[in-house]
Amino acid sequence: MENKTRILIADDHQLVIQGILCSLKEVGDFDVVTVNTSDAAFEAIQTNRKINPFHILFTDLSFDNTTIDAKLDGGEELIKAIRNNEIDIKIGVITGHTETNRVYNVIHNLNPNAYILKSNCDATELGFAISKMLEGQFYYTHEIHQKIMRRNMIQIQMDDIAVQILKALPNHPKIANLESVILKGDGTAIKLRSIETKLANLRTDLNANNNTDLVLKAKELGIID
Repeated sequence: MENKTRILIADDHQLVIQGILCSLKEVGDFDVVTVNTSDAAFEAIQTNRKINPFHILFTDLSFDNTTIDAKLDGGEELIKAIRNNEIDIKIGVITGHTETNRVYNVIHNLNPNAYILKSNCDATELGFAISKMLEGQFYYTHEIHQKIMRRNMIQIQMDDIAVQILKALPNHPKIANLESVILKGDGTAIKLRSIETKLANLRTDLNANNNTDLVLKAKELGIID
């Protein structure tokens, strides 16, 4: 008899877990275990690693029930621990976090096999994600895919001058003051007209209404802190 795909779900909200379980029942016949902390998830993975390993982990990023004595502070730390221990398991994120910078950092640094939003986590979405993960492919829900594509596109368009301007804007309300602050690679100052042109292009690229909106969008995209 073919072994069932073993799935571990880690989330601190029981209603979310129940929703995922209901969707999984529509998708197929899986062997599913649930836990509500990152520590419990890692312990379950380690305990079953050699005897009856899990094939897929679905985890949230944030756990409100994390205590001060917890070893792993949330889903990101859980994924890091799995990667550091070279555990062979497919990792899917199921979360409500849509902030572009956080999404980008999770995908870029932790390389999960799937990133699904809780608002989209129905049987169709889960089934598609699971099939992709088991085939060794990656699946990001449409909204997340769009965010990553836009973040990468903006990053390519950014140069040192653009980043300097975005970082300096909050401290210099008058654009004219930037003329002595923004420097070329050789240390010479950028002319005011060039700064104004660059700002206009940045507002277009980031679809910003004004310079204040421009800075906020640059922060959201993780271009500046």
